[in-house]
Amino acid sequence: MAITERGKGQGARGQPGEETERSREDQHEAPVNPLRESAEEAAQSTAQTTAQVTAEDAAAEDAAAEAAAQAAAEEEPRGAAALLGDPQIRQWAWRVGIAVVVGAVLSVALGVRLGIAAAVLVVVVDSVRASRKDSSVAAWKKSSAAERRTEKQLKSLQRNGYRVLHARAVPRDDEGVSDGRIDHLVIGPSGVYAIDSEKWDKRLPVRTQSHLKLFHGPFNKKDRLDEARWEAEQASRIIAGRVGFEVPVQPSVAIYGPSIPWKVMRVRDVDVYAGNRARAYLRRRPKILTDTDVQRIFTAAEEALPPKYPD
Repeated sequence: MAITERGKGQGARGQPGEETERSREDQHEAPVNPLRESAEEAAQSTAQTTAQVTAEDAAAEDAAAEAAAQAAAEEEPRGAAALLGDPQIRQWAWRVGIAVVVGAVLSVALGVRLGIAAAVLVVVVDSVRASRKDSSVAAWKKSSAAERRTEKQLKSLQRNGYRVLHARAVPRDDEGVSDGRIDHLVIGPSGVYAIDSEKWDKRLPVRTQSHLKLFHGPFNKKDRLDEARWEAEQASRIIAGRVGFEVPVQPSVAIYGPSIPWKVMRVRDVDVYAGNRARAYLRRRPKILTDTDVQRIFTAAEEALPPKYPD
């Protein structure tokens, strides 16, 4: 009995020893590193955030693509409407349509070659007709044929340093009312010119008498010359008041229709010449103004002489 109890006592004393060994083993295990746990948590959080941002970006791109597709779908009919609203597009569509009809009819009646030639001729003739009615001045759509012809000649002088103002009213009184109009006010290296374009009956001859009188058939054009000279004088006075120095303005009349038996004739201080010589009339003159002078005079004239377009 004593031995048995002693054994039990030793066994009882051995239990704490086992617990002590387990505690030592637990202590020998690798300790937990708090920095690693923080890094792992941060990496996991970053991955989740990146995935969320990527998803949001993808959704935004999809929404933008859908909006762009919708805008393009809406823009197509608008673009077509804009093209149809362009007067030049409508004019060419009408022109081509007429040419196709004429070409088809004549191809059946006279042959394909003649039909094609007739269609091309229709396009060319209508284009020439329209060009004679067009004006580069947006508001000057009711200008006369003579004014449009002079305008086209003057347009080619822009590369030579000339500036042009069309349909300018002179003078302006305190109420802004004008009594006259210069068809073309030209400012360039050779000076400043007030040109009036006239369409006269080609059946009547044009002649002068001692550089003091101009006749168109039996009609004395004294009043017309005096008016042109007065308009130029008023323009000269008004522009000079703006720029601070004298600005001579030479009046002239470009005549279309009858034959003019001279190149340039000065009658009552007004230069008279055939309308188709307007460009040559300006080019064959010495240079008296610098580019700075031209710009200053042009700016002053543009501000002081308002446009006066036909009603």
